[in-house]
Amino acid sequence: MGSEHRLGGSAGWGRRHWRLVAVSGVLLAIVVVVGAVLAVVNHPETAGLGGPTPGTTPPPSEPQAGGGPRPPADGAYLGAYVQPDTDYTPQGRIDAVTQFEKATGRKLDIVQTYHPWDDDFPDATDKWAVDSGRMLLLSWAGTDTRVIQSGRYDNLIRQRAREVKALGKPIFLRWRWEMDRPNLQASIWTPQDFIAAWRHIRTIFAEEQATNVSWVWCPTAAGFSDTDRAAPYYPGDSDVDWVCADVYTGQKLDTFQEAAAGFLAWAKGHPGKPIMIGEWATSDRFPGGQTAWLDQAQKTAKDNPSIKALVYFDSDDKSKGPRAQLALKGAAVGRFGDLLAEPYFNTRRLPVGR
Repeated sequence: MGSEHRLGGSAGWGRRHWRLVAVSGVLLAIVVVVGAVLAVVNHPETAGLGGPTPGTTPPPSEPQAGGGPRPPADGAYLGAYVQPDTDYTPQGRIDAVTQFEKATGRKLDIVQTYHPWDDDFPDATDKWAVDSGRMLLLSWAGTDTRVIQSGRYDNLIRQRAREVKALGKPIFLRWRWEMDRPNLQASIWTPQDFIAAWRHIRTIFAEEQATNVSWVWCPTAAGFSDTDRAAPYYPGDSDVDWVCADVYTGQKLDTFQEAAAGFLAWAKGHPGKPIMIGEWATSDRFPGGQTAWLDQAQKTAKDNPSIKALVYFDSDDKSKGPRAQLALKGAAVGRFGDLLAEPYFNTRRLPVGR
């Protein structure tokens, strides 16, 4: 996972005896060949690429004002990713959102969508969201950060930037969320590689004048707790518009306050950045049920006024156990509707009615 293959050693050119020179040359050739084979076996997609030396970080980008959605002066936006029951077409995703809104009583401020690295976007769901008065949080998955740095994907990135610009509406862009997760490290490589890839993508967007984007940096909240593994991935204030974390209860069934505490403490060191909770959810196995988790999130947001957006992850993973069933159920649907109706979370003063 994320191993690096480094080649080193000397061919012994200062030695006088030609036999030693020959032997050294053969040994060096063997080392190079073996190293190359190992690199291809472990990471074939990066074989033969140039790019920065592992462990180095390019300088920060020039400060660029994000032209995406602005934080509210008071209160916080509320949004959600809403999983369709079975229909994953663009229309099916749209229907899932509108049904959720009907059940909770108000149009969402933010609709979250997810796209694989090589996906075409904005798609019909993305366009519907911004055209219908909702803000779009577009979460774009990543790929090998060293391949990105090599320039191999520049045409793909440039096309995405042009399409986002053509959308003509401000959006949140959350590239490679949860980059600190251990199971992603084979493609992330190192924090320095992640930062270099982030800046590479952002530079191309700037070149294409895709300025209608707010860049959202979003590791796991858990990454700020025990090991503090998340902080080294931060690209810097000049390269990030919103700081963000995904907050879940974890195996210990932490309260929302407990789960978010490490991230919020870190965020205080970046006082100019609005805070987003990019995903948050729990199952009905949480003590007090999902309504208790919603109440805790409400209190945490009000206690931390820098939190300017919370985006619920309304999804059930039916391939897993009860704790992975996170879609709001029963009384929790109504409680979420209460939050949507509350002035603190209805900063745009949208009509409310259930």
